[in-house]
Amino acid sequence: MLISRRNTLALVGAAALAPTLGHAADTINPFGIRAIGNPHAKLKIIEYFSMDCPHCAEFATHALPKIIAAYVKTGKLYYIFRDFPLSSVALMAAAVARSLPESRYVAFNEMLFSHQYEWADDPKLKTLPEYQDALFKFAALAGMDRASFNAAVTSVKLQKFIIGERKRAEKIYKVDATPTFIFNGKKHAGAVDFQQFSSMIGEA
Repeated sequence: MLISRRNTLALVGAAALAPTLGHAADTINPFGIRAIGNPHAKLKIIEYFSMDCPHCAEFATHALPKIIAAYVKTGKLYYIFRDFPLSSVALMAAAVARSLPESRYVAFNEMLFSHQYEWADDPKLKTLPEYQDALFKFAALAGMDRASFNAAVTSVKLQKFIIGERKRAEKIYKVDATPTFIFNGKKHAGAVDFQQFSSMIGEA
């Protein structure tokens, strides 16, 4: 498994960036909101995503870092992440991400998206324990021990919470694909690049 230096440094430096992004640096509340930016910003965006979705990975690794730099860090945008798992593997990854300190959430997700093939799509992975072992390698890089990892992926309460988030999206916004964005109440389904995202902000 080759982990890029960028991903590793992002995890190490995430706590330092936490005040800028609006995180509680050392808080672990798996059931809390996952968001970055100024909660009082005029523009609020919700992203529904699945950790095993290749379109979500494309957006998270290319467009989102530019969006954070241009709109989140400047206080213009409050960006809310909501899980919409498309598989049991994605559900497991979402549970792990939510069980890390909030300051590591964005960087950890970016790392998983950057290496999606290694833990979600590798044809060599056949059984649930094999998928768990592959995912744990990344969780360990984020500072999670095996006991905490096992607790996260076996928590029925957390699984129900994440699935409930998906069901609410289906009911309220009619979400049926990932990624889907809600721009101040307006729905847009499908991946976008930075320029398209900026245009939609202007229309929101």
